[in-house]
Amino acid sequence: MFIRQMTYLVALGREKHFGRAAEACNVTQSTLSAGLKALERELDMRLVIREPRFMGFTPEGERVVEWAAQIIADYASLRQDVEVFRSGLKGTLRLGVIPAAMPQIARLTGPFCAKHEHVTVDVQSITSAEIQRGLDKFELDAGITYLENEPLTHVRKAPLYRERYVFVTTRSGPWAGASCITWRDAVAENLCLLHEAMQNRRVLNNLAQSIGLELNPSVITNSFLGVCSHVCSGEWSSIIPHTFSYIFSGSEDLIMIDLVDPVHSQTIGLVASDRDPLPPLARALMHCAARLNFDATVGATKFAPV
Repeated sequence: MFIRQMTYLVALGREKHFGRAAEACNVTQSTLSAGLKALERELDMRLVIREPRFMGFTPEGERVVEWAAQIIADYASLRQDVEVFRSGLKGTLRLGVIPAAMPQIARLTGPFCAKHEHVTVDVQSITSAEIQRGLDKFELDAGITYLENEPLTHVRKAPLYRERYVFVTTRSGPWAGASCITWRDAVAENLCLLHEAMQNRRVLNNLAQSIGLELNPSVITNSFLGVCSHVCSGEWSSIIPHTFSYIFSGSEDLIMIDLVDPVHSQTIGLVASDRDPLPPLARALMHCAARLNFDATVGATKFAPV
């Protein structure tokens, strides 16, 4: 019963509305209200401000909501962990992935799903900041993000591969046949890049500034699909992670050229909350990642102009 009351409290914190919280918990509003009052009696403190609709939490209530989220997550992990002894690992692995790492995600989820056939993987394309929030709020089991640039806090890390950058442009443009291109030359082109809310763009900004350059794209977008659309039109070029060769290489009108002066790379890795014991789904994913050699395939990718 205590866990159920905690669930009601966390749902109310998320929904900010008694009716929607009750619906999320599949109970009536009166059942939810009674459960919250029972929790307040158990803890001997007022948690929810009612007038009569939801008006927020008391200071004590705000703190209890944080503890309740952790208690619920730990309880779910406990049940998953002991269930392994009877029928193997089950459940849904909630994995947040930065857009820059999406082309490689199946290299991890493939072996994981093959080993844990009763686990569903929920892959969400989100920013590194959203991964941090998801881990902090126990809404994600793990994430894949940059490990060195703007590193996440209170996480354990497992490096996967080094991301480097290439220039993608039309085959009929002035760079057709080039074996490489300098950052200075690339920055001078008509570019479509990610928005600065995306960490990949901030990585590129920092790199450009370190060599006295400034990125001034004529089009910005929060999606690599948007980048792909503009580059495929033939009017724009872009700077993308080398792993996106799997997406852009399908177009016969485009070429990808290695960027030099400088050659730069960033570590992409797996992160999970720095908790002990580690929840079973996150632990299983970490074990799977440790057995893979991403750089043997990802890092070896080369781009030859045609």
